[in-house]
Amino acid sequence: MLTRRQMIATTSTFAGYAVAVDKVLAQAIKTDTDGIVAGDQVVKIGMYEMPVYEARPATGKDTPIVLVLSEIWGVHEYIRDCPRRFAKAGYYAVAPELFKREGGEKREQTLGDLKATADWAKTRPNVKAASVGVTGWCWGGSTVYQVAAANLDIKGAVAWYGPPARPYQGASGPVTGFDLARDIHCSFLGLYGETDQNPKPEDAKRMEELLKQQNKNVEVVIYPGAGHGFHADYRPSYNAAAAQDAWKRCTDFFAKNPDRASRAGPGAGSHERLPAPATRSWSTEARMSAVLRPAVIHIGRAGKLFAIATTRRGVPRSDHVRPGSCETPSHVGQRSRTPREKSVVGVSE
Repeated sequence: MLTRRQMIATTSTFAGYAVAVDKVLAQAIKTDTDGIVAGDQVVKIGMYEMPVYEARPATGKDTPIVLVLSEIWGVHEYIRDCPRRFAKAGYYAVAPELFKREGGEKREQTLGDLKATADWAKTRPNVKAASVGVTGWCWGGSTVYQVAAANLDIKGAVAWYGPPARPYQGASGPVTGFDLARDIHCSFLGLYGETDQNPKPEDAKRMEELLKQQNKNVEVVIYPGAGHGFHADYRPSYNAAAAQDAWKRCTDFFAKNPDRASRAGPGAGSHERLPAPATRSWSTEARMSAVLRPAVIHIGRAGKLFAIATTRRGVPRSDHVRPGSCETPSHVGQRSRTPREKSVVGVSE
C-alpha cells in the first residue's frame, strides 16, 4: 500500500492538479500574479529542506500571515492557487509541502514542520509577525485542529470540512480533533457540507459544542446541499455558491481575528499560555527602598508600607521582624502566615 508521500511522488499530477480526479474541470479558478509576488521557496529545518509556495501583495506592509494546509494530495495547482487568492485579498500566504519527508507523517513531525513554516513566514518581507492564522481543506482541515491547539502563535483558525475524528499518531498514541477541542482558544471558523459523509454534519456540530465549552469565539457553518470538497473548484464536488460564501467568510474572519484572539481562557488545557505575574503600584518610598537595597516590604493593617532590613541573601534580619509576628520568613519569596499582613520581596512594576 502506498503512503501519501509515495503516492504524491510517483503519480505526479495532471496539468499540475491532483490525479485523484479523472479530469480537471473547466471551472477551475486560475489566479494571476498581477499586483502580487508568488513563487516556490524552501524552509530549512536542520538538514532538511521543505518546499513551500508563498504569495503576498507586491506593496504594503504589516501583512497578516495565513498558513495554507493542503488536502491529502499535497501542494498541487489548486492549493498553489489559494495563496495567490489570499495575496489578492491582502494577506501573506504560504503552503508547506508536508508530505515530502521520509518515514510517514507523525503528529510531532507535522506540528514541528508547521511551526518552522510559521517562524519562517514571520521573516518574510512586509509581514506582521504577530498576526498568524491557519486554514486548510480536508486533511488540511483536520490538521488545522492539531496546529491551533499546539501552536500558541496561531490567532485564528479556519477548518474546511476537516474530519475532527481523524487520528494523528503521536508519541503517546492517536490524537483527534475532538481530543484537542479544549485546547483550542484562538478564534475558530468551521466550514462544512450538509451532505458530507466524512465529516458528517453531526461531527461538525459535536466539534462546535466541544469548542464552545471554553471558547466564545467559535462559528460553524454547514452549507445546505454541499458535500465534501465543495471548495475544490477542479473537482465535480465543487459547489460555487457555497464556495464563494465560505471564501468571503474566511477572508473576513482573518481580517478581524488574528490580532484580537486570546489564547488563554477558562478550561484551558496543556497548551495554555501562563498568565503574566500580577503587578502592584508602589509608593515612591517603597520604590527607593527596593532600588537602594533588597528589602522585604510589609503591608501593615492600615495599608502602610514599611521596609525591613535584609541580609546579603535578601533574608529578613530577625532583629527587625515586627514583635509579636506569628512567623519570621526564612527565605526570599516566602509569604507570611500572619492573617492581616503579607510580605513580598522587591518591587514589581
